[in-house]
Amino acid sequence: MARYSRKELEQALAAYNAARDEASATGDWTIWAEVFTDDADYIEHAYGTFKGKDRIRDWIVKVMAPFPNMTFPQDWVAFDEETGTVVFQCQNRLEHPIDPDGPPFQFPSWTRLTYAGDGKWSCEEDVYNPARDANRVVGAWLKAGGKFACDPLLAMEHPPTTETH
Repeated sequence: MARYSRKELEQALAAYNAARDEASATGDWTIWAEVFTDDADYIEHAYGTFKGKDRIRDWIVKVMAPFPNMTFPQDWVAFDEETGTVVFQCQNRLEHPIDPDGPPFQFPSWTRLTYAGDGKWSCEEDVYNPARDANRVVGAWLKAGGKFACDPLLAMEHPPTTETH
């Protein structure tokens, strides 16, 4: 028997996406943290694990400060009604800094969300290769004329490497 209906998971994901999109449009990432339960877990392979909505909020505000308007369009989504899990691939996208018709700077990541009911998520885990992808893409964006809104406020736990394979 399904723990949650497909419709409820779709609605909760739509609310998650709407909060993320509003945060990206306004640069106010406190908005996005409200989709989590008070005791949620956030597992981020580059920055560590965060316990509780307050710690998630503190982290996301700091990590997004240099590029508050980054967007995260989803390529695909899978729903598991029995476990209340949603998995998707998204692009971590920075628009071209000087050419509105130019290609974006982006890299893929996978996200696994665990639904807690009542429109809230109890866990998020992001899976990607930050040492290879994030630094390469952000570096290319900066070289193309991108500018941080402020100096980075956090460092990755897993420092970048020079490997390219």
